[in-house]
Amino acid sequence: MKLEIDRVCAGYACIETRDLDNALGQMVSEGLISDSGKTVQLTEQGAKLGREWARLLLRKEPILEIVAGLVDGSITALVVILSALFAGLATRAAAFAASLTLSAVAVTNFSSFLLGGITEDFADMITLQSLMNYSLNDITDMAERDKSLTLVKHLFTVLHKEISRSNLIAALTCSTTTFLAGILPILTYLLLPRPVNIVLSLLIVATVVGVFLVRYRSERSQVHWKTTLLETIVIVAIAVIVSLLIGGKF
Repeated sequence: MKLEIDRVCAGYACIETRDLDNALGQMVSEGLISDSGKTVQLTEQGAKLGREWARLLLRKEPILEIVAGLVDGSITALVVILSALFAGLATRAAAFAASLTLSAVAVTNFSSFLLGGITEDFADMITLQSLMNYSLNDITDMAERDKSLTLVKHLFTVLHKEISRSNLIAALTCSTTTFLAGILPILTYLLLPRPVNIVLSLLIVATVVGVFLVRYRSERSQVHWKTTLLETIVIVAIAVIVSLLIGGKF
């Protein structure tokens, strides 16, 4: 670790061996790492804390993207299926409308999450950097303060690269989840004969929303699944009804 830090920080007076030894000693006393003298290893508590920081700073777990993808894909599938059913569209017309609608929603989610995520993360980084710089102003030793500011600058350079990569992954996750959640019930409706296609396609949507989405939200938010189920059903129902009402006026 020391050799790697020396290589990365070559030419920059940002980290000294003394500072690293002090930091490692503090982490050992806090139970975050175990130091045998030659090797350093994260403890279970240290690994857990590292994952939490990664989720906070780098958005390693795409909770919003998965939830948005499942919701958007399911709503799109319901709107397409019910619209084709009520309007009595032929198979070819329904397939064209379904592919166009679902592709538009998936591509829109990709671009929205990519651009929105980059903008939001940059704004958060600027705020965090301002807070850290303000905290470092309390250091009276000018040399130590300059060294700390240099370290913060390089830290945010690394964060910039990681966040850009995580935003791309998040956008791909959202668009892919949207497409998969929507294409399965739509294909079922288009390929199977009636009334089997209607029953199975609606059953797939109900399974995605009532099982996968509700369970995922309940586990991540630590809220009882009954509360999550009620919230999800109400939101999806309102979105579908409003979409059908708006579409019926044109």
